[in-house]
Amino acid sequence: MSAARAGRRLVRAGSLLAALGLWQVLTAYDVNLWLRFEQFPTVGEVASALADRVGTAAYRQDLGHSLRRIVTGFLLAAVLGVAAGTAIARSRWAADLLGPLVEVVRPIPAIALVPVAILLLPTNEQGIVFITCAAAFFPVLVSTRHAVRALSPVWEEAVRTMGGGRARVLWSVVLPGALPGVFGGLSVGIGVAWICVISAEMISGEYGVGYRTWQDYTVVDYPGVFVGMVTIGALGLLTSTAVELVGRRVTAWLPRPAAWGAAFRSGAPAGPGAPSGAGAPTPAAAVRAVPADAPVPEKEPVP
Repeated sequence: MSAARAGRRLVRAGSLLAALGLWQVLTAYDVNLWLRFEQFPTVGEVASALADRVGTAAYRQDLGHSLRRIVTGFLLAAVLGVAAGTAIARSRWAADLLGPLVEVVRPIPAIALVPVAILLLPTNEQGIVFITCAAAFFPVLVSTRHAVRALSPVWEEAVRTMGGGRARVLWSVVLPGALPGVFGGLSVGIGVAWICVISAEMISGEYGVGYRTWQDYTVVDYPGVFVGMVTIGALGLLTSTAVELVGRRVTAWLPRPAAWGAAFRSGAPAGPGAPSGAGAPTPAAAVRAVPADAPVPEKEPVP
C-alpha cells in the first residue's frame, strides 16, 4: 500500500512538473500558434517575482486579509447552509417558506450581489464577507438537503421505537448520516468562495490577493499577475485540503473503499465496531441478506 501511495504521489508531482516544463518551453521560445505565448512571462520570471514578494509586508498583509475574509464567510455559510438545508429537508413549513426563495436566489451569481452588498452593508470589508458567504451558502444548503432526504427511514424509526424524540433523532441519526453529503457541499463551497472573494476584492477591495493581482494587471506587471494566480491556487489547495481532512476525520466511522475491498477478499467484516468471530456475518453475506429490490425512499419532510 505504501508503494502504491508513493507511486501516486510521484505521478502527481510529475504531472505538475510536466505542465511547468511545457509552460517554460512555450514562453521561452515565444510560440505563437493561434494561442500567443510571446507576452506570457516565463516560469523563471514568475518564480523570481514570487521570491521578491514573499518576504514583504504587503504580501503578508494581502494574505491575511484574503484568508480572514474566506474563513469568516465560509464558516458562516457552513453553519447557515447546514441549518437551512436540514430544516428544508425535515419540515414542510420550512420547505414551503424557504424553498421558493432559495430556488429564486440560487441561480444569481454571488459576484452579481456586489451592488446589493454596497447598498446594504456599511463597509467594503463586510460586503466582501457577505459575497463570500453567499457563494458558499447554496452549495452547502443543496448538498445538505439532498443528503438528509436520502437517509433511510429505518434508523429514525429505530430511535423513535426506543423512545427518542426529535432532538435525539436529529443529533444521533440525521446529522451523522448526512455528514458525507454535507462535506461534499463544503468541498464545492470552498472553491466557489475563493472565486467570489477574489472577484470581490478586484471590484471593491482595498487589500487582498485579488486586489493586488488586479493592480498588477493595470500597471502591466504580468509576472506580478501570475504571482497572484499562483498564490490563489496555493491558498485554494490548502483550504480545500483542510476541508477534506476534517471531513475524513469526522466521518472516520464510515467504511472506506479500501477497507471494504480487503474485507471482501479476506471474508472479514470491515470498519470499526464490526462484529468479529466465527459467527460474525461476512460483508458478502450481509449483501446477500439485503433484498435486491429493497427500495431506499427519500425522506419526506415532516410538518
